Order: sequence, then C-alpha cells, then structure tokens
Amino acid sequence: MSELVLTRRDLLKATAGAAVAALTPEVLAQERPKRAKVVLVRHKDVLDTQGKIHENVLMEMLDAAVTELVGVKNPIEAWKRLVKPSDLVGVKSNVWNPLPTPKEVEQAIRKRLMDAGVREDNIRIDDRGARSTLAPCTALINVRPVRTHWWSGIGGCIKNYTMFTENPASYHPDACSSLAKVWELPAVKGKTRLNILLALTPLFHGRGPHHWDPRYVWQYKGLFVSYDPVAVDAYAVGITPWYGQNFKGRQVKHLWNAHQRGLGKIDPETMRILKEKA
Repeated sequence: MSELVLTRRDLLKATAGAAVAALTPEVLAQERPKRAKVVLVRHKDVLDTQGKIHENVLMEMLDAAVTELVGVKNPIEAWKRLVKPSDLVGVKSNVWNPLPTPKEVEQAIRKRLMDAGVREDNIRIDDRGARSTLAPCTALINVRPVRTHWWSGIGGCIKNYTMFTENPASYHPDACSSLAKVWELPAVKGKTRLNILLALTPLFHGRGPHHWDPRYVWQYKGLFVSYDPVAVDAYAVGITPWYGQNFKGRQVKHLWNAHQRGLGKIDPETMRILKEKA
C-alpha cells in the first residue's frame, strides 16, 4: 500500500469547481472541527474483464479498509470493535436493479459479522423493507454503490437510509436537501457502526432519477469506508471530473445541510484518505 494524503486543493480540483467547491466557503468560516476519517482502498484485480467480482480480493479490500479505519491489524478484531455478539445487526443494502449492492459484498460483510461473534440469525440484510425489518436492529452497517442522482446529485450513504421513512418521495424536493433528517429517526439514530460506499463500477452520469446507460460506468475498482456518512459521500463526489461537467450549477445541497445538522463533516480539510491499494 502506498500512502495518499488528500488536501483541500486536491478535492476542489477533482470536482471541477462544482458541488462541494460551492459549499466550502461557509464551512471554512467556521471553527475547525475534528477530522473525519475516510479510507479508500482500490485493487486492480477485484473485477475480471466481464466485471465479475473476485471474492477473495474483495475480502482483502474490505479487511484492509476496515482495519485501517478502526486502527487495528486484525480484521476480526476490527469488526469486534464495531459490533457486539449481542447486537441485532442490520445491513442496509441497496437493490436498485442496474447497480445494486453486490451479493458478494453482502456475504463478505455477513462473514465478518459472524467472525466477530454475531449469530447468523441476528444478521438482517434488506433495503426496501428496512422500515420494518431493520428498524428493531441495535446496530447498522450502511452499504451501497455510489452513483450520480438527478435530484440529490449523488446517491451515496446518506441517501441510502430513505427506505427507513414512510414516504421517501417526501425528501425529494429542493435537491433532496432534507435527507439528513432521515438519520434522526428512532429506527436509525445512533445505530450506524460503519458506512461502506462501493466504487467498484460507479455511474458518473444520468438523466432522470432512474436513468441507466453502461457507457457511463467505469471500473474504478474501489471502496470507501468511514464512520462519517457526510465525509465519505463528499469525497466520492470528487472521484471523477465528469461529475462537475454533467451537473453544472447543481449543488449537492443535502451534504451541506447534513454538515449543518451535525451528521458529519464536509470541509475537505477535515477528511483524510489514508491508504490506497491499487
């Protein structure tokens, strides 16, 4: 692994002056918060030429990311610090048909949870039924692929929790600016132990909320992990300059509002990408 340090200038350059760049002046005027920690791991062999996931490489990436985030060398010990054997653990996945959370990722998470002592029957994986199936859980693992979204700008970890609400569409007005409120619901608040934002094959351009075109997907072969859903989403905005080109003038309002509500940090100087394996 080679060390990679992200600076504010790097992130603003990567976003081509869009989205996050438009939000930083107000943030920079505030008192410096404690740094959020975001880990990015990439591996050139995680996908074959047809896009099939190599499960052993995926597990290696997940282990590298989680141990780096938690600050221990052993992946099972890292997961033991995230969950307790007594927890009822909900894995909030995403089933959007063109780019769902891969089953291989869900199974890798399930294995590590069981390695950490959580019984298999105390692990629930769901998306659309989260409001009923995952609401009783005592711990949540938030995992989904990253993609551009015509209303919110980015479909990331923050937006992944809309299925905990009775009416997800009610969060769509004003560029989905109120998404952070979902994280204050009793079914969610204080339960998230880990955010995993998949960037194996990100979608970087789309017209309309459900637009899909394979020409706008590329093999980035990465994944992000963080305790902070705002920081991880904010960094993912900048992994491709196409975002800025295709969403000119569209602010990622929900990230700024989430920062204001105390959900996480958006100022690039509060984020560190610690390790990258490629």
